[in-house]
Amino acid sequence: MEIEAPVTAVNYSVTNTLPAHSLLQIFSSDPGWSRRDSSCLPRSSSMPSLSQITSEKIKTLTRAESLPDMLLKTSFEEFTPDITADESDETYRFQCSCPGLYQCSVTGLVFHMEGEGDVVYRIVPWTRRLLAQHHKKPAGPLFDIKCLQQSVCQLHLPHCEIRSTGGCDFLSVAHVNDEGIEFISPHRITETHVIINITGFSGFGIVKDEDSPPDLVRALVLLFYRPPADPDPESLLNVLLLPRNVVLRDVQRIRKKLVGDENYIETSPHCKLHPNQEYSLSTCPEDNSVLVQPTEAEFDCDNYDNFFPSFQVSLETIMKHINLFLRDTNSSHSVWERRVCLSSTGVRRSCGPSSVNLRPNDRLLEIRSSFIDGISGPVLKSLLDKLLEKKVMADSERESVDSMKNTRDKARFVIDTVRKKGEAASSEMIEFLCEADPFLCEHLGLI
Repeated sequence: MEIEAPVTAVNYSVTNTLPAHSLLQIFSSDPGWSRRDSSCLPRSSSMPSLSQITSEKIKTLTRAESLPDMLLKTSFEEFTPDITADESDETYRFQCSCPGLYQCSVTGLVFHMEGEGDVVYRIVPWTRRLLAQHHKKPAGPLFDIKCLQQSVCQLHLPHCEIRSTGGCDFLSVAHVNDEGIEFISPHRITETHVIINITGFSGFGIVKDEDSPPDLVRALVLLFYRPPADPDPESLLNVLLLPRNVVLRDVQRIRKKLVGDENYIETSPHCKLHPNQEYSLSTCPEDNSVLVQPTEAEFDCDNYDNFFPSFQVSLETIMKHINLFLRDTNSSHSVWERRVCLSSTGVRRSCGPSSVNLRPNDRLLEIRSSFIDGISGPVLKSLLDKLLEKKVMADSERESVDSMKNTRDKARFVIDTVRKKGEAASSEMIEFLCEADPFLCEHLGLI
């Protein structure tokens, strides 16, 4: 069994490199977020030279040394965070009651908790100019994390490297706060995560050396579709090539902010791509009614902020299906191909988010914040009566709701309780809600 040895690196901090507000611009705009604990940052008046991160692979057959990796794969508990959203930001919250390993179903982050804790985290933009000063580039999203109880002892950040190619040898973790930046040596690197020990909180994100070789990485091909709007039959399919450790929900949120309503087409997106390599996209049928622009595009492996399409497929006629082929321009080898269904996406609506391609419980998660903000007291009461009548909710759960005074708290409890019961219960709730308040459901994109 091959075990990754701890990575050795030079840790250093940079103080007064840039004004504090330019490190994490979003912090200063939110007075509710307190100044981060920077006690773990060593202070330095001069900048040491950069050292390339190296690692050694140690081969062993001893059972004792293989146990940590075995535990990592089997002992964590998945959770769905509470999500608070506004026009420009989303905040995730995890309330932990006991020690253990917990993985976020939305971001892929794993928290190693020593005890009770309230973990609040969100994705913030990288300051690329600061990274470039240290010859680094993003290799994952930048997460702003805080835990008042200081009960997170280890953080597992998802990466997209393939360990066998040696790509993990060039990874480290940037710890960014108002005072500066340091680069943390990984405690361990697994097939999927970079693990670090932490004592303070603020911005954490995986970075990679700028001059690291363009080794193959795990990637995603994501499809966003603008259906035809009557009477115009023309539609548009945006094709995004992204590293695998992007947060899909963040991609959807930013895409909606950039271009408005479009439908995410759920398909198998996984593939392996070379950074900075040119790829081409072709279609079947391939005729004058289908136009792919551009003909070739480079895979940008450090794209974690903007999420612009690599290709756009313009369809002049209404089509039910289209076949897509992504090829390496050097070898014409097909690295990803799918038959994509377009007919189920329907006609574009003028308002409200679209979630028609998701499972019912995922659809509830998608519209959770808007549901909590938008549902009225009388409609919620009618919905509760129906859920109780059809035994989707139990008497004890209804009593818990009735004991709450705030309508938002009631709505939050209802949607989270039903969503966690699976697809059948979630489907029933969506049906009852559409009957009770069709106007709200149209705004939410449920009809």
